[in-house]
Amino acid sequence: MTAFASLPDFLRAPATAKVLDALPGSRAVGGAVRDALAGLPVADVDVAAPFPPEEIMARLLAAGCKVFETGLAHGTVTAVWDHQPIEVTALRRDVLTDGRHAEVAWTTDWREDAARRDFTMNAMSLGADGVLHDYFGGRDDLARGRVRFVGDPATRLAEDYLRLLRFFRFQARYGKGAPDAAALHAIHEAIPGLARLSVERIWMEIKRILMVAEPAPTLALMAELGVLPAILPEIAAPDINCLARLVALGAPAEPLLRLAALGGAAPGLAARLKLSSAEARALRFLQEAAIPNAEIDAAGFRRWRARHDAVALDIQEAALWLADAQGGAVPLRAALRAALHAEAAPVFPLQGRDLLVEGAAPGPALGALLAKLEDFWIAGGCVADHAACLAEARRLMAP
Repeated sequence: MTAFASLPDFLRAPATAKVLDALPGSRAVGGAVRDALAGLPVADVDVAAPFPPEEIMARLLAAGCKVFETGLAHGTVTAVWDHQPIEVTALRRDVLTDGRHAEVAWTTDWREDAARRDFTMNAMSLGADGVLHDYFGGRDDLARGRVRFVGDPATRLAEDYLRLLRFFRFQARYGKGAPDAAALHAIHEAIPGLARLSVERIWMEIKRILMVAEPAPTLALMAELGVLPAILPEIAAPDINCLARLVALGAPAEPLLRLAALGGAAPGLAARLKLSSAEARALRFLQEAAIPNAEIDAAGFRRWRARHDAVALDIQEAALWLADAQGGAVPLRAALRAALHAEAAPVFPLQGRDLLVEGAAPGPALGALLAKLEDFWIAGGCVADHAACLAEARRLMAP
């Protein structure tokens, strides 16, 4: 046991202090402890307590907290104090695992609870007194940038194959130097177990890996081990170099943009990963849009924007980043991205009712005429005003 030089801010926060006080002997666990040691911002605070879940709920309610049953079968409730949620879980040991879910029993043994966690850096706990409890060398592993499973890596993976993907997320965020050899060997052997995971959980982990500051080295390792082909089989040859260029250019850490750089518009990928309709449309646009180059004139840029006026501005901007990363003849750099924000996208000045006033017949022919007029407007650089477009409409409607 060691102590922090001073209590971390998250431990002094009113909600954390309230929960720890309501549950004597409880400790902060997991990511909050890890990130506080790493000097990173603490996002969410989790607490573990040496009581069964029913007693945890009773003690929290008696202390005046709101309590929600967010995972009672696994001993988890959410306490809310001062508008801040704190997830509280009873100390547990695994009774039975199936590669994804576990049947658990309650315990009062902190080491037993820590032994069921995935990585040593996630198995630490911190008491209200600032004393750090580290049963498996997590503090040293964190300092060294070594992502290491608690105990036998193959056993940890067989308990929950999602840990295979979590390893790469943690390696990308905290890892330094060569990855743990024992972990890599076990991961290679465990790849078939990924078939037990839902595609929704796989996509969630892919997104988290893609969002780290420098994902390319980790994705290259995943490709080398055979993990990437297992989770993204549609991408026959992932373009790791394009992804690395995208990061080097300073593009936003947007997972869809980075997936597109890898080759994410491969047929069937969006459907298999069950991407939302908005995600699927954005990914398709990123790979299929005819991206202008930096030598395009103002009229040409307006035409490109008008053709894609239904696409969100951030996705249009992402498409320009992607064109740079893909190594076009002329780098787009900042000029066209800045132009996206300089003025509003051009808006076609006619509507169907304008043509009805001019005597056009309602129905399919009206839509076809409107489409021809929009093509006329775009071809002219999107500068023709309402009157000019009406004049063209009269010409087309003339007998």
